[in-house]
Amino acid sequence: MAKVAKFRYKDNGYFIYSHRKQTQDMNSKLKGYIYGIIASATYGMLPLFTLPLYGAGMDPFSVLFFRYLIAVCIFAVMLKSRGGNFSLEKRDVRVLALLGIIFTTTSISLFSSYKYMDSGVASSLLFVYPVMVAAIMAIFFRERVGLGTLLCMAVSLAGIVLLYDKGESDAALSAKGILLVMISALAYAIYIVLINKSNVNRLGSVKLNFYMILFGAMIFAVLLCIRGEITAPPADKWYLWGCLVGLGLLPTAFSLICTTKAVQHIGSTPTAILGAMEPVTAIFFGITIFGEEISGREWLGIILIIAAVSVVVAAGSKNKNK
Repeated sequence: MAKVAKFRYKDNGYFIYSHRKQTQDMNSKLKGYIYGIIASATYGMLPLFTLPLYGAGMDPFSVLFFRYLIAVCIFAVMLKSRGGNFSLEKRDVRVLALLGIIFTTTSISLFSSYKYMDSGVASSLLFVYPVMVAAIMAIFFRERVGLGTLLCMAVSLAGIVLLYDKGESDAALSAKGILLVMISALAYAIYIVLINKSNVNRLGSVKLNFYMILFGAMIFAVLLCIRGEITAPPADKWYLWGCLVGLGLLPTAFSLICTTKAVQHIGSTPTAILGAMEPVTAIFFGITIFGEEISGREWLGIILIIAAVSVVVAAGSKNKNK
């Protein structure tokens, strides 16, 4: 009898431990989905801060240099305020430098595409990156892509297509612009996968992104030195410095931290699918700030995107409950 009681005690203890672990996993998943949605929503603010700077005569390289420089300062303050240190191991330097190069490639190609097509079209085309992420994970890491994930991708892509107004000028579909966006999408997909699969995750999201953006800022500094020219907001439009600060804070520092945390909690593919909220953010600001009108077609696109994102979140929670 004593042995039976002892066994039952251990058995109950196992179930208590299992229940606690399951609850922790569910909470981790939920946090991951929240981080992913916030990351995509804030990343969708890029045109909001970038286009006024272009309108004032700033070029993409100068805008990106100030964007990265401000983000580096924000990360440095955050790291120091949390009691962190700036030390690195040699093995991390190469990975962080590679991440910096890849993310810089994403930024240069996307910001340059704004010169050849409407920012809304560019943001819509950029959303091929979840498909690229899923393909990379399946080919190189043998990750199984379920039918539900593929359907969610298809539905969200359909929503993106509906958000694109075909009544816009033909110039919006320039071949050079499309090529630049595809390069940006591929680089961003590789960045998300590397964040998931590299061992630099142990550094923490703030320290990881500090060095990644620092390497990127150094690249832009070199490029500007080669060009021999840098542009800044005109003196009579000093308020545009607010756009640069906003650019460095929300769609850069804040979005990158949330993206890193999302990948750590839920993985690369779900984080990429949640990126469908980016064009929805662009439309939201177009309506609330620029007074744009939204058609029934666009409402349907938004509904499809939100539905796809909701299914991804619900499916992830269901899988954790099993």
